[in-house]
Amino acid sequence: MNFRQLRFYRAMEFTIHEINNRTDLLPGITLGYQIHDSCSEVPMAVKAAFQFANGMEPFFNDTDSCSKSVAAAVPAVVGDSPSTPSISITRMLGLFGIPQVSHYATCACLSDKRQYPAFFRTIPSDHHQAAALAKLVKHFGWTWIGAVRSDTDYGNYGIASFLKAAQEEGICVEYSESYYRTQPRSKLERVANVIRRSTARVIVAFLHSGDMRFLLEELARQPLPPLQWIGSEAWITDPGILRFNMCAGAIGFGIPRSVIPGLREFLLDLSPAQALKSPLLTEFWESSFSCSLKGSSEGARECNGSEDIRALQNPYTDTSQLRVTNLVYKATYAIAHAIHGVICNDTQCDKSAKFTPWQILDQLKRVNFTTKNGFQVLFDSSGDPVAVYELINWQVNKDGSLDFVTVGHYDSSRPKGQEFSISKVPRSVCSESCPPGTRKAVQKGKPVCCYDCIPCAEGEISNKTDSLNCVHCPPEFWPNAQRDSCLPKPVEFLSWDDTLSIILTVFSITGAFIAVSVAAVFYKHRTSPIVRANNSELSFLLLFSLTLCFLCSLTFIGRPSEWSCVLRYTAFGITFVLCISCVLGKTIVVLMAFRATLPGSNVMKWFGPPQQRLSVLAFTLIQVLICLIWLTISPPLPFKHLNQYKDRIILECKLGSAIGFWAVLGYIGFLALLCFILAFLARKLPDNFNEAKFITFSMLIFCAVWISFIPAYVSSPGKFTVAVEIFAILASSFGLSICIFVPKCFIILFRPEQNTKKHLMGKMPSMSL
Repeated sequence: MNFRQLRFYRAMEFTIHEINNRTDLLPGITLGYQIHDSCSEVPMAVKAAFQFANGMEPFFNDTDSCSKSVAAAVPAVVGDSPSTPSISITRMLGLFGIPQVSHYATCACLSDKRQYPAFFRTIPSDHHQAAALAKLVKHFGWTWIGAVRSDTDYGNYGIASFLKAAQEEGICVEYSESYYRTQPRSKLERVANVIRRSTARVIVAFLHSGDMRFLLEELARQPLPPLQWIGSEAWITDPGILRFNMCAGAIGFGIPRSVIPGLREFLLDLSPAQALKSPLLTEFWESSFSCSLKGSSEGARECNGSEDIRALQNPYTDTSQLRVTNLVYKATYAIAHAIHGVICNDTQCDKSAKFTPWQILDQLKRVNFTTKNGFQVLFDSSGDPVAVYELINWQVNKDGSLDFVTVGHYDSSRPKGQEFSISKVPRSVCSESCPPGTRKAVQKGKPVCCYDCIPCAEGEISNKTDSLNCVHCPPEFWPNAQRDSCLPKPVEFLSWDDTLSIILTVFSITGAFIAVSVAAVFYKHRTSPIVRANNSELSFLLLFSLTLCFLCSLTFIGRPSEWSCVLRYTAFGITFVLCISCVLGKTIVVLMAFRATLPGSNVMKWFGPPQQRLSVLAFTLIQVLICLIWLTISPPLPFKHLNQYKDRIILECKLGSAIGFWAVLGYIGFLALLCFILAFLARKLPDNFNEAKFITFSMLIFCAVWISFIPAYVSSPGKFTVAVEIFAILASSFGLSICIFVPKCFIILFRPEQNTKKHLMGKMPSMSL
């Protein structure tokens, strides 16, 4: 005998007695009841359903006409406990419109009002429980589990709903086995062996309490590794299973615990005489005290009246965990309120009122009340209550026994992510979680919960645990070392505090200082023959332009901006043209001077100081015009190179129009080449100090530097591109300064005896430098 189910039946008796003693509910009306034991079997349930629909007589009256309308014997039914018998009963009673309110049938299929229009229940549908179980498993990170179920509508529908919800939550199920207690023992042994051999350490058990007991007894035959059991409401609060220590730590959803005042006294107010009035109570008494009532059982001692029911410790007398019992209490009250709504008004009830089960059915859809112990009762359009569960954990007491402990609650109406309030429990995964910076890669031939953790590829991150994919960082960002966040890429340019910049700046300032120093020497000795003989005006202009050339290299250092990009290229182009124009003017002066010494030559008057100034101005204005066109069409602008290097950004000045840049550079090259040719032609002219030779060397160095600049510029990476530009500017400027002015300064400062007109005119022996 299932003493817990007997408590349910007695709870309905208690509730009806309580209703009959009330004056505010069905006043003056006495409710009666008839209780049948379906033994959790469909044939017995169907037999009871026929008796409910046709009357209590256990026979068929064949004298009644088939056309005669036979009123149903009962207006409503409480029960059954299991889902499968409840389905059979409601299919039968639904034809007559007899409403059925179950306290324990949880199959989600019963929510289908097209098939079961007369079915209600006070326990939540397994649709909610399955979803809650899946969220519970996901909440703890258990992604690798096993599943067992009763081979009934309860187990099959329940586990099907759970598997669907688990798949949506990303949970993998290693196996799903079924068993029913009437199946051959070989089936039970096979299920137990599957559990023993599996690698999953978390098992979801959607089983009737009886099937669970059979399974645990079989598993107890051999040692098992520690398992974490996840239980459905059918067994998670069954005290009869607490004796199995292997279930220590089990967790699952149970009906909220309640207190029903007066129920315990009613259950214990049972005497042998009262027990004899009911076959069920007789069996209970004899089973509990191992005696027979008035010799009703052969071979057993006769009950003598000394039996104390209060001393019993079994599920019948245990009222500390009233959960499903409260659902019986609510179901019975729901029917009473429905009957009250049909035959009663605000003050009194019509005892002679005729009503049909259809009216009770219609009223059940509208009931909304609160029981004496504080629980609200109402049904939704599917005949289901609001899904609220307690989270039950089987914890070990100090004496080693197990007990039910409420460790939290589940309420489907709460915001997502706040459904649970629970304690720490064991882990069960096929593969450990992948940390941030990695992604999950499914192992070939295994379920998706078995995976490897692959580091994110270059330039990708994952910033959460168990990421399925890595994501690319934005263009201006790059992953950190752990590849779990994107950091801004460092911006690279030739900054002022860079060692290379400091060296180039020193050389630039040194070059400018040298040019200024030479100008000072020339100015001091401006009346000396060597200064006057080499066109002092063009020499001073050349020294000025060289100073600008040295200083313009500084515009290439620092963070590129719109003004600095424009300044660096225009200053470079114009100052170098000014410089080369001066050198070209000096070269032409040398050639013209030699022509002027020829008899009858009058050429110098065509290239005097005014023409020299105009030539320099004309050559320079052409470059200015080229720069203006370049700046108008497509000027240089700051530009971030995002793809040149993966881990950093190169900030540089984009040329804008490449044609403009190469036009500026080409014009400088053209003047330099022209100057080199003219100086080369004049290198052997008779003179003790032939300046054309030094111009030739300077132009040779200048051209060599800028020819080698082109491949170096194209192939230099990042900030070194700018460094190559500065180096070319400084090298060519130093070449011009050294080749053209150092020999003259050497004579002025260290060989003043050669700084005479006679020496320059070739009237004194020349001295080798």
